[in-house]
Amino acid sequence: MFNKKFLSSGLFLIFILGFISCTPNNNTVNFSLQQRDPGSNKIITKDETINPGKTAIIVIDMWNDHRCISAAGRVAEMAPAVNNTLKAARHKGIFIIHAPSGSMDFYQDTPQRRLAIDAPFAEVQIEFKWNYFNGEREGYLEPKLEEAGCSCDTPEPCPEAVSTKEREIETLEIEPEDAVSDNGQEIYNLLQQRNIDTVIIMGVHTNRCVLGRPFGIRQMAYVGKNVILCRDLTDSYHRDPGKHFEGLAKIIEHVEKYWCPTITSDRISGDKPFKFKGDNTI
Repeated sequence: MFNKKFLSSGLFLIFILGFISCTPNNNTVNFSLQQRDPGSNKIITKDETINPGKTAIIVIDMWNDHRCISAAGRVAEMAPAVNNTLKAARHKGIFIIHAPSGSMDFYQDTPQRRLAIDAPFAEVQIEFKWNYFNGEREGYLEPKLEEAGCSCDTPEPCPEAVSTKEREIETLEIEPEDAVSDNGQEIYNLLQQRNIDTVIIMGVHTNRCVLGRPFGIRQMAYVGKNVILCRDLTDSYHRDPGKHFEGLAKIIEHVEKYWCPTITSDRISGDKPFKFKGDNTI
């Protein structure tokens, strides 16, 4: 449970620093990386061993609410599996960065937020910005999949509501050794401070923020990180009535062709890979 008042105490900050110093980071984790040939779409798999002490997970935009009711519902459905994966990752020594964009006011007085703000500046010759579809780097992606849209599966317009988004969904526990940021430079500073070269991305939404944020897949690829998408712990935000999960699969294929390999969360958590209840794709 995230206790804002408790995390704001100076004594707790001392505890954090001590906890970080003894976090295990000398184990290894074996991944089965999946990519696709851009020409044939053939799946290519490769086993790779990573050093958890040089690995981070960035959790993107798992907000407590969303104006698109169906999108908010899928975040809530996926969140327990994300949290279980984060727990296992911490135990292995993987660094966790929570990145609920636009929610930093909620975390402003917490040590986890200060951890990101106070990380020493790391220079890089690339601007941190929103990274749109890059036709020179990636192949064709159907406009309905590249563009944003409330992603319900009904023929009629999706129901929307006034969002009460103010923070990351409470299902995700933020622990003492974690960091909180929605700033690309801050997140890069954290990675460089810890000599992290492998970045695992999970969260929402695959076709928009997961790819485009200043700390998303495109940006991490541009700054030279070994970026990996956790393909079972992500969801798309596109309008394709009755075919949402088929579209999500296509977007993940696009990532595997042109940007980075993917993994499933079971290689970290030891549980079965997550699957949405309404997902009937193979």
